[in-house]
Amino acid sequence: MIRKVDKNAIRVRKHARVRAKISGTAETPRLCVYRSNKNIEVQVIDDVKGVTLCSSSSEQLHLERGNNIEAAKTVGADVAKKCLELKITKVVYDRGGYVYHGRVKALADAAREAGLEF
Repeated sequence: MIRKVDKNAIRVRKHARVRAKISGTAETPRLCVYRSNKNIEVQVIDDVKGVTLCSSSSEQLHLERGNNIEAAKTVGADVAKKCLELKITKVVYDRGGYVYHGRVKALADAAREAGLEF
């Protein structure tokens, strides 16, 4: 019997395990990543109030190709700039159940280089 594997369902279960351990506050909000086949999106969330403080995506930045490492670096730098404007310097990184590799890692590294701490 061949079993069909739903990769997104596995990712959602992994994300639930990550979310059980981390939560964003007003002082250290959660930097949450969503990666699709065409774009990469990131939000900075205060989980106590349940509000999104700022966000960025490759679609919002009108990047020609939003599914590569260069786009992830651009989005990471943009969200870090927006956070620093809001006087947010420390965040908790939520990789969204994705493996910390490729685009997810490039976004994190770019945000760190632009001044965010996590």
